[in-house]
Amino acid sequence: MSVFHHLVPPVRWGIIGCGDVCEVKSGPAFYKTDGSSLVAVMRRDAAKAEDFARRHGVACWHTDAQQLIDNPEVDAVYVATPPSTHAAYAVRVMRAGKPVYVEKPMATSYAECLEMNRVAEQTGMPLLVAYYRRSLPYFLWVKKLLDSRCIGTPHLVRVDFRAAASGRDKDDKHLPWRVQPHISGGGYFYDMACHTLDILDFLLGEISEVHGFTANCAGLYDAEDTVTACFRFSSGVIGSGEWLYASPENEQPHDYVEIKGSKGIISFSTFSFAPVLLHKDTAKTCEEWNFSRPEHIQQPMIKDITAFLCGKGTPSSDGISAARTNRVMDTILGKLPPPSPVHE
Repeated sequence: MSVFHHLVPPVRWGIIGCGDVCEVKSGPAFYKTDGSSLVAVMRRDAAKAEDFARRHGVACWHTDAQQLIDNPEVDAVYVATPPSTHAAYAVRVMRAGKPVYVEKPMATSYAECLEMNRVAEQTGMPLLVAYYRRSLPYFLWVKKLLDSRCIGTPHLVRVDFRAAASGRDKDDKHLPWRVQPHISGGGYFYDMACHTLDILDFLLGEISEVHGFTANCAGLYDAEDTVTACFRFSSGVIGSGEWLYASPENEQPHDYVEIKGSKGIISFSTFSFAPVLLHKDTAKTCEEWNFSRPEHIQQPMIKDITAFLCGKGTPSSDGISAARTNRVMDTILGKLPPPSPVHE
């Protein structure tokens, strides 16, 4: 087994898959974060790889992932490709003796996640996953409210998400990869709801039991566009969720999460950064907190991960926690059998 030795800052990052997600959400954070630098990027299209490198001031670019992995100037690798290649690239990075930071969802199946974690344990290399909401002040505030017991004991969770289909969803000749299950693992549920399920894991603990139903109501693509689920957390909290990715075009998107406790309710959103609201049973007024969306939404997590790789702190999102979210999604979609209920 290899043993991971903490890195000396600045951590020199390489990116496999410098596409759209890297333009604003993540890429600039690697060179704007203290103790971190971006030294190499890779994309199969040479012109696009060179263009990204030029615009972001990156010294080296590759068209072959293994060349980037083997680059002696690269200390750690961020895998930002579609999920179908997450497992293969992550395994190659870890076997090369380097830490890896993988985009969400961790892989296209829970089985792939287990293999990735097996290699992480075998090599001793850190396996980190981009569930970056765990590091955002917005969600850390929700966690602080819950930990303060301001709503008493949490009992019930409700998730309600609705969005209309995009124009690209209706072009069957050029469908987004996110609705092609062999690339993404599922449809928009797999791509987006993973954020909600992961942040609930962060806030309330592991989901120990889950059941779900799926449908393809609009018939625009092969993947599911409608999902319902009910779940139980190991803490005893129970919950339900509805996700509709083909709502009427004239309907506004709806993004709502509600946690009910013995003394009040906290509500927030997964994507829209709607105000965090606190309704206490003992108060007639509602408390409200507003948070702005960071320019580079992954920067707080990249800051935390970089510090961890240099020996400071503990990562909030790793292969173990991220695999749990894949397990929950695979169970909801029928890719795994539901677990046997736990009787206390």
